[in-house]
Amino acid sequence: MEGEPHLKYRRILLKLSGEALMGSKSFGIDTETLTAICEQIKEIRELGLEIGIVVGGGNIFRGLEAARQGMDRVTADNMGMMATIINAMAIMDSLEQMGVFTRVMSAVNIESFAESYIRRRAIRHMEKGRVAVFAAGTGNPFFTTDTAAALRANEVQADVLIKATKVDGVYSDDPMTNPDAKLYAELSYMDVITQELGVMDLTAITMCKDNKIPVVVFNMNHPGDLKRLVLGERIGTLVS
Repeated sequence: MEGEPHLKYRRILLKLSGEALMGSKSFGIDTETLTAICEQIKEIRELGLEIGIVVGGGNIFRGLEAARQGMDRVTADNMGMMATIINAMAIMDSLEQMGVFTRVMSAVNIESFAESYIRRRAIRHMEKGRVAVFAAGTGNPFFTTDTAAALRANEVQADVLIKATKVDGVYSDDPMTNPDAKLYAELSYMDVITQELGVMDLTAITMCKDNKIPVVVFNMNHPGDLKRLVLGERIGTLVS
Protein backbone atom coordinates (compact mmCIF):
# COMPACT_ATOMS: atom_id res chain seq x y z
CA MET A 1 0.00 0.00 0.00
CA GLU A 2 1.04 3.58 -0.53
CA GLY A 3 3.28 4.81 2.26
CA GLU A 4 4.11 1.35 3.58
CA PRO A 5 7.87 1.52 2.83
CA HIS A 6 8.16 4.50 5.20
CA LEU A 7 6.65 2.72 8.19
CA LYS A 8 8.91 2.13 11.16
CA TYR A 9 6.81 -0.87 12.23
CA ARG A 10 4.99 -3.57 10.30
CA ARG A 11 2.62 -4.74 13.04
CA ILE A 12 1.76 -3.01 16.32
CA LEU A 13 -0.15 -3.79 19.48
CA LEU A 14 -1.93 -0.68 20.75
CA LYS A 15 -2.94 -0.67 24.42
CA LEU A 16 -5.88 1.58 25.25
CA SER A 17 -7.13 2.07 28.79
CA GLY A 18 -10.84 2.09 29.42
CA GLU A 19 -10.41 5.54 30.95
CA ALA A 20 -9.14 6.82 27.59
CA LEU A 21 -12.65 6.35 26.21
CA MET A 22 -14.31 8.49 28.90
CA GLY A 23 -13.14 11.87 27.63
CA SER A 24 -14.36 14.45 30.14
CA LYS A 25 -16.97 12.09 31.56
CA SER A 26 -16.59 10.37 34.92
CA PHE A 27 -17.99 7.05 33.66
CA GLY A 28 -18.70 5.15 30.47
CA ILE A 29 -17.86 6.06 26.89
CA ASP A 30 -17.74 9.56 25.40
CA THR A 31 -18.65 9.14 21.74
CA GLU A 32 -16.65 12.17 20.59
CA THR A 33 -13.52 10.86 22.32
CA LEU A 34 -14.10 7.37 20.93
CA THR A 35 -14.46 8.80 17.42
CA ALA A 36 -11.26 10.86 17.77
CA ILE A 37 -9.29 7.80 18.89
CA CYS A 38 -10.67 5.64 16.08
CA GLU A 39 -9.90 8.33 13.50
CA GLN A 40 -6.24 8.10 14.53
CA ILE A 41 -6.37 4.30 14.26
CA LYS A 42 -7.94 4.57 10.79
CA GLU A 43 -5.21 7.01 9.78
CA ILE A 44 -2.41 4.54 10.53
CA ARG A 45 -4.35 1.59 9.12
CA GLU A 46 -4.52 3.44 5.79
CA LEU A 47 -0.71 3.52 5.76
CA GLY A 48 -0.70 -0.28 5.55
CA LEU A 49 0.06 -0.99 9.21
CA GLU A 50 -1.22 -4.21 10.79
CA ILE A 51 -2.98 -3.37 14.07
CA GLY A 52 -4.00 -5.27 17.17
CA ILE A 53 -5.65 -3.48 20.09
CA VAL A 54 -6.04 -4.45 23.74
CA VAL A 55 -8.54 -2.33 25.64
CA GLY A 56 -9.12 -2.02 29.38
CA GLY A 57 -12.44 -1.67 31.18
CA GLY A 58 -11.80 0.85 33.96
CA ASN A 59 -14.32 3.33 32.57
CA ILE A 60 -17.07 0.82 33.36
CA PHE A 61 -15.81 -1.42 36.16
CA ARG A 62 -12.52 -1.71 38.03
CA GLY A 63 -12.12 -5.20 39.40
CA LEU A 64 -9.18 -4.44 41.67
CA GLU A 65 -10.98 -1.52 43.30
CA ALA A 66 -14.11 -3.65 43.84
CA ALA A 67 -11.95 -6.37 45.42
CA ARG A 68 -10.44 -3.82 47.81
CA GLN A 69 -13.98 -2.98 48.92
CA GLY A 70 -14.71 -6.59 49.77
CA MET A 71 -15.90 -8.25 46.56
CA ASP A 72 -14.41 -11.65 45.75
CA ARG A 73 -11.35 -10.93 43.59
CA VAL A 74 -12.13 -13.57 40.98
CA THR A 75 -15.71 -12.36 40.59
CA ALA A 76 -14.55 -8.74 40.41
CA ASP A 77 -11.93 -9.52 37.77
CA ASN A 78 -14.45 -11.49 35.72
CA MET A 79 -16.77 -8.47 35.78
CA GLY A 80 -13.86 -6.31 34.63
CA MET A 81 -13.28 -8.66 31.69
CA MET A 82 -16.89 -8.17 30.61
CA ALA A 83 -16.38 -4.39 30.77
CA THR A 84 -13.52 -4.72 28.27
CA ILE A 85 -15.83 -6.56 25.88
CA ILE A 86 -18.25 -3.62 25.95
CA ASN A 87 -15.39 -1.24 25.13
CA ALA A 88 -14.07 -3.51 22.37
CA MET A 89 -17.50 -3.61 20.72
CA ALA A 90 -17.69 0.19 20.88
CA ILE A 91 -14.29 0.49 19.16
CA MET A 92 -15.37 -2.02 16.52
CA ASP A 93 -18.57 -0.11 15.82
CA SER A 94 -16.78 3.23 15.54
CA LEU A 95 -14.06 1.87 13.24
CA GLU A 96 -16.51 0.05 11.00
CA GLN A 97 -18.62 3.20 10.63
CA MET A 98 -15.42 4.72 9.23
CA GLY A 99 -15.02 1.84 6.77
CA VAL A 100 -12.29 -0.01 8.71
CA PHE A 101 -12.87 -3.77 8.84
CA THR A 102 -12.58 -4.86 12.47
CA ARG A 103 -12.85 -8.08 14.46
CA VAL A 104 -13.39 -8.39 18.22
CA MET A 105 -11.71 -11.47 19.67
CA SER A 106 -12.48 -12.42 23.25
CA ALA A 107 -10.35 -14.44 25.64
CA VAL A 108 -13.57 -15.80 27.18
CA ASN A 109 -16.34 -17.48 25.21
CA ILE A 110 -19.07 -15.04 24.23
CA GLU A 111 -19.92 -16.26 20.74
CA SER A 112 -23.02 -14.10 20.26
CA PHE A 113 -20.91 -10.94 20.41
CA ALA A 114 -17.31 -11.78 19.53
CA GLU A 115 -15.02 -14.40 18.08
CA SER A 116 -13.05 -16.53 20.49
CA TYR A 117 -9.39 -15.56 20.55
CA ILE A 118 -7.30 -17.92 18.43
CA ARG A 119 -3.75 -16.78 17.84
CA ARG A 120 -3.39 -17.91 14.22
CA ARG A 121 -6.78 -16.45 13.29
CA ALA A 122 -5.82 -13.15 14.93
CA ILE A 123 -2.64 -12.98 12.88
CA ARG A 124 -4.60 -13.81 9.74
CA HIS A 125 -7.09 -11.01 10.43
CA MET A 126 -4.24 -8.52 10.69
CA GLU A 127 -2.54 -9.85 7.57
CA LYS A 128 -5.85 -9.31 5.74
CA GLY A 129 -5.91 -5.68 6.84
CA ARG A 130 -8.51 -6.05 9.59
CA VAL A 131 -8.00 -4.39 12.95
CA ALA A 132 -8.13 -7.05 15.68
CA VAL A 133 -9.49 -5.87 19.03
CA PHE A 134 -8.57 -8.25 21.84
CA ALA A 135 -11.09 -8.23 24.69
CA ALA A 136 -11.44 -9.89 28.12
CA GLY A 137 -7.77 -9.46 29.02
CA THR A 138 -5.98 -12.78 29.29
CA GLY A 139 -9.24 -14.51 30.22
CA ASN A 140 -7.93 -15.09 33.73
CA PRO A 141 -8.36 -13.22 37.02
CA PHE A 142 -5.36 -11.59 38.74
CA PHE A 143 -3.88 -10.39 35.43
CA THR A 144 -4.16 -6.80 34.24
CA THR A 145 -4.97 -5.68 30.72
CA ASP A 146 -1.38 -4.37 30.54
CA THR A 147 -0.25 -7.97 30.97
CA ALA A 148 -2.80 -9.01 28.35
CA ALA A 149 -1.29 -6.42 25.98
CA ALA A 150 2.21 -7.79 26.57
CA LEU A 151 0.96 -11.34 26.05
CA ARG A 152 -0.90 -10.55 22.82
CA ALA A 153 2.03 -8.49 21.51
CA ASN A 154 4.25 -11.53 21.92
CA GLU A 155 1.69 -13.99 20.54
CA VAL A 156 0.97 -12.05 17.34
CA GLN A 157 4.65 -11.10 16.94
CA ALA A 158 4.09 -7.36 17.09
CA ASP A 159 7.11 -5.17 16.43
CA VAL A 160 6.19 -2.82 19.28
CA LEU A 161 3.70 -2.38 22.11
CA ILE A 162 2.34 1.17 22.05
CA LYS A 163 0.67 2.30 25.26
CA ALA A 164 -1.67 5.26 24.89
CA THR A 165 -1.93 7.51 27.95
CA LYS A 166 -3.09 11.00 28.94
CA VAL A 167 0.47 12.27 29.44
CA ASP A 168 3.34 12.77 27.01
CA GLY A 169 5.36 9.74 28.13
CA VAL A 170 7.08 8.39 31.22
CA TYR A 171 8.03 10.94 33.87
CA SER A 172 10.27 10.78 36.93
CA ASP A 173 7.24 11.79 39.00
CA ASP A 174 3.56 12.58 38.49
CA PRO A 175 3.54 15.60 36.13
CA MET A 176 0.05 16.53 37.31
CA THR A 177 1.30 17.24 40.84
CA ASN A 178 5.01 17.93 40.29
CA PRO A 179 5.79 20.59 37.63
CA ASP A 180 9.49 19.69 37.89
CA ALA A 181 8.92 16.06 36.87
CA LYS A 182 11.33 15.02 34.11
CA LEU A 183 10.04 13.47 30.88
CA TYR A 184 12.22 10.57 29.78
CA ALA A 185 12.89 10.12 26.06
CA GLU A 186 14.26 6.62 26.51
CA LEU A 187 14.52 4.05 29.30
CA SER A 188 15.66 0.47 29.68
CA TYR A 189 13.33 -2.23 30.96
CA MET A 190 15.43 -2.42 34.12
CA ASP A 191 15.12 1.35 34.66
CA VAL A 192 11.35 0.93 34.72
CA ILE A 193 11.55 -2.05 37.08
CA THR A 194 14.15 -0.73 39.53
CA GLN A 195 12.79 2.82 39.66
CA GLU A 196 9.20 1.56 39.89
CA LEU A 197 8.11 4.05 37.25
CA GLY A 198 4.69 2.50 36.81
CA VAL A 199 4.75 2.30 33.01
CA MET A 200 3.06 -1.08 33.21
CA ASP A 201 2.73 -3.65 35.95
CA LEU A 202 5.77 -5.80 36.72
CA THR A 203 4.43 -8.90 34.98
CA ALA A 204 3.79 -6.98 31.76
CA ILE A 205 7.12 -5.14 31.61
CA THR A 206 9.04 -8.33 32.49
CA MET A 207 7.30 -10.20 29.68
CA CYS A 208 8.29 -7.46 27.23
CA LYS A 209 11.85 -7.51 28.55
CA ASP A 210 12.18 -11.29 28.28
CA ASN A 211 10.89 -11.30 24.71
CA LYS A 212 12.53 -8.04 23.58
CA ILE A 213 9.28 -6.26 22.71
CA PRO A 214 9.91 -2.49 22.80
CA VAL A 215 7.28 -0.35 24.53
CA VAL A 216 6.41 3.22 23.52
CA VAL A 217 4.35 5.33 25.93
CA PHE A 218 2.72 8.41 24.37
CA ASN A 219 -0.19 10.83 24.67
CA MET A 220 -3.18 9.71 22.59
CA ASN A 221 -4.84 13.09 23.11
CA HIS A 222 -2.51 14.77 20.61
CA PRO A 223 -4.05 14.12 17.16
CA GLY A 224 -1.43 13.07 14.64
CA ASP A 225 1.13 11.82 17.15
CA LEU A 226 0.25 8.16 16.59
CA LYS A 227 0.84 8.55 12.86
CA ARG A 228 4.12 10.37 13.41
CA LEU A 229 5.19 7.66 15.84
CA VAL A 230 4.64 4.77 13.41
CA LEU A 231 6.40 6.75 10.67
CA GLY A 232 9.52 6.82 12.83
CA GLU A 233 9.39 10.19 14.62
CA ARG A 234 10.48 10.12 18.25
CA ILE A 235 7.26 10.56 20.20
CA GLY A 236 6.77 9.86 23.90
CA THR A 237 9.08 7.49 25.79
CA LEU A 238 10.75 4.40 24.35
CA VAL A 239 11.35 1.50 26.74
CA SER A 240 13.69 -1.12 25.31
